[in-house]
Amino acid sequence: MKKKLKLAVVAFCSVSSVVAQDVDSLGLGNVAQDEQAFTFTEAQLGEDDDVSQNISVAGSNSNTYARNVGYRFSAARFKYRAYNSKYNEIYVNGNPLNDIERGEFSFSNVGGLNNQTRNVEMSLPFEDNGFAITALGGSNNYNFRPSTMPSGHRVSLAGANRNYTFRGMYSYNSGINDKGWSYSAALTYRWANEGYIEGTFYNALSYFFGVEKIINDQHSLSLVTWGNPTERAAQAASTDEMYWIANDNHYNPNWGYQNGEKRNARVIESFAPTALLTWDFTIDEKTKLTTTLLGKYSMYSSSKLNYNNSTNPAPDYYSLMPSYHYNVWDPTDTENRTETARANWQAAYDYLCASKANRQINWDRLYYANKTASLQGADAMYYQQAYHDDQLTLNLSSVLRKELSKNSVLNAGITLSTNKGMHYQTMEDLLGASRFRNINTYVVGTYAENSDEVQYDLNHPNAEVREGDRFAYDYNVFVNKATAWAGLAHDFNFARVFVNGRISGITMQREGKMRNGLAKDNSFGKSGTAKFLDGGGKIGANINLGKGHMITAGAGYELKAPTPRTSFASPQVNNDFVNNLKNEKVMSAELGYSLSTSWLKANVSGYYSKLTDVTEYSMAYSDIQNSFSYISLTGINKEYYGVELGLDIKLNSAFSINALGTISEAKYTNNAYVSYMLSDGTKSEDGTLYHKDICVNKGMREGGTPLTAASLGLSYHQGGWYIDVIGNYYDRIYLYYSPITRYYKDYPGALDPTTGETMYDENGTLVRDLTELPEQAKGDGGFMLDLSIGKSIYVKKGSLSFNLMLTNVLNNQKICTGGMEQNRRDTDETGETIRTYSFKNSPKKFYANGINGMFIVTYKF
Repeated sequence: MKKKLKLAVVAFCSVSSVVAQDVDSLGLGNVAQDEQAFTFTEAQLGEDDDVSQNISVAGSNSNTYARNVGYRFSAARFKYRAYNSKYNEIYVNGNPLNDIERGEFSFSNVGGLNNQTRNVEMSLPFEDNGFAITALGGSNNYNFRPSTMPSGHRVSLAGANRNYTFRGMYSYNSGINDKGWSYSAALTYRWANEGYIEGTFYNALSYFFGVEKIINDQHSLSLVTWGNPTERAAQAASTDEMYWIANDNHYNPNWGYQNGEKRNARVIESFAPTALLTWDFTIDEKTKLTTTLLGKYSMYSSSKLNYNNSTNPAPDYYSLMPSYHYNVWDPTDTENRTETARANWQAAYDYLCASKANRQINWDRLYYANKTASLQGADAMYYQQAYHDDQLTLNLSSVLRKELSKNSVLNAGITLSTNKGMHYQTMEDLLGASRFRNINTYVVGTYAENSDEVQYDLNHPNAEVREGDRFAYDYNVFVNKATAWAGLAHDFNFARVFVNGRISGITMQREGKMRNGLAKDNSFGKSGTAKFLDGGGKIGANINLGKGHMITAGAGYELKAPTPRTSFASPQVNNDFVNNLKNEKVMSAELGYSLSTSWLKANVSGYYSKLTDVTEYSMAYSDIQNSFSYISLTGINKEYYGVELGLDIKLNSAFSINALGTISEAKYTNNAYVSYMLSDGTKSEDGTLYHKDICVNKGMREGGTPLTAASLGLSYHQGGWYIDVIGNYYDRIYLYYSPITRYYKDYPGALDPTTGETMYDENGTLVRDLTELPEQAKGDGGFMLDLSIGKSIYVKKGSLSFNLMLTNVLNNQKICTGGMEQNRRDTDETGETIRTYSFKNSPKKFYANGINGMFIVTYKF
């Protein structure tokens, strides 16, 4: 982290000093709404990294639902239309910011830059814009030109009981001086010794510096740089059983005591310094060309406590739970509901309840075990590792806007991108041990200890791993992408019609830095190159019916290349691409109605999207095979559809009522093909490392978001006062399902209902009984009340505002905000129960924070 802070200081020094000031008129906007920008994204940072942080953001000035949904439902980690965040695209000055490997955008990269991110053009899926063809989940374009930012100073101090407890912000925008120069600067610091979740901390510095020169009426240049070096400790999900034992739905198993001090095992460090050069060229009154060059070097690491030839050190590990001894789920299970089992249940319960330390990581015990192992010449039994995902990105983008007539506008652009992703694992802390070797202990047993297969790097066999060294895997991914797009919009007397299209080409390649023993001839060096050509188009219309009534309609179809993240079968091991890798086919349509009058704004929309040939990738520990598993799902079909409603009723000059609601569906519509590789090197029946099967995931829903949500708010805005009372309701919250528990081969044969015998088909193949397939785990929804009170006053040289934002005022801590099923099964391949503990009934969950808030004081001058 110290290195990253030094990099931040270098970035500060590289930007010209602020030397000019142009005092602008003071505006007293809605303070509550003013402070909402990105406070919700910071609320997501406590989520476990094993659960995808797919927070999709919508927005539109013309759509009441979209304008409010991102902030209103943020406490429930709401995803717009349940889409994965790769379908929501973010731009700055027309240059794309989404991660080219994952396809997603991390809002933490602009965390703390609240003032700079307010100037944004938002475009819904079937709205045209001047910077791109709008993505399936909408697109946002931030304007980071210093000349467009409101001039003056802004100082803000905040206290909170959220992920951080203190926030200080300062920003300055000069406006345009007599020589055509404008400057912008901002600093934000967020800190918590311990956040809302016990065992977490937060330390983040955000900066923004920019300079712009208006050369003449035709040309202007701007250069901006920003970054957000962050170090934070994370929360992990746990089971309801452990939450019950701890009497706390925010129990965090990631931390424990070391010498009496709290220490978190999962510490995340991130820093993505970015620079953007923008050239605006006004060719004539009707033609403008904007060209941008973006460079970014992102660094991300996440530590993890791991173990070697020893027991799992997690304090909520299933074998430590009372229900491991006594079957609490099945009253007919007499074998596991004996008096002895009951006594063992009680002993486990009493131990976990006796002390908080018994429910947390025992760091001192881990150090003692390692020192004992070292005396015997053995490798470390416990250690702290960190996986790293670093990227160097260059994007060149150029956008042309041409007014063809007073009613027609043509927008067109090209983007060229190149990216080097650097993925590796380091040894963070040997926890008192003196030795660790770069070998794959998973394969010992399948292969001899002295075999090539045991080595993670045959180029350096049995290499000693010291703190800071890379081990287990080290590889690069190279991605190149070119995109061209165009959009034509025409205004008729009664309607606005647009048509958009794009075409893209992408190449991807892996370069292994270690020669893995499981793939000695296919892991070191460069792989082949995968190439994809994709594209598509959209058409839409806004039909004006008069008197404020409007109909909107749109339809689109596109081919979307798989992301590099999902394209490699087991990138930590070898160079293989996923078999049957194809472009996604995305069909979408929408129909809506809106009404706008002096006292009422209303909109209702219905949408439908069908995705086919989707590819997904995940990594998980498989309990059945006692091995780490690299899982690729291909040929996935999905459907998303639903209805959205937004109402904004102005009762009088001071009071208004705002209502939002959505009922949606987001589900898998077929059983996908699955190919997986086990880290123990076990080969499949055809002699390859890849085991092929069917994943019985038809009917699964997208996880981690409410599929039903509603909100009702009452606002009072008058005389400098801003009071908002908002009630939100969430329902139908599914958890991320586990593919490992749904492999077709793992279900027992079906029984003929007339004979009771196992059934076979005409080819003699066993007919599987899918009735035993576990239902997808769900979490409870519920009602949450939020409150915001703000006051703005004029002072001698500016304005002063106070704002108190309270979330979950009624302290409802039973609302599930996400989680996942466990990657373990209760039965073996014959269908027999293999343990007392029930993984099916014990998914891991996150719950909503109790009452939390932030008090903000802001001075503008």
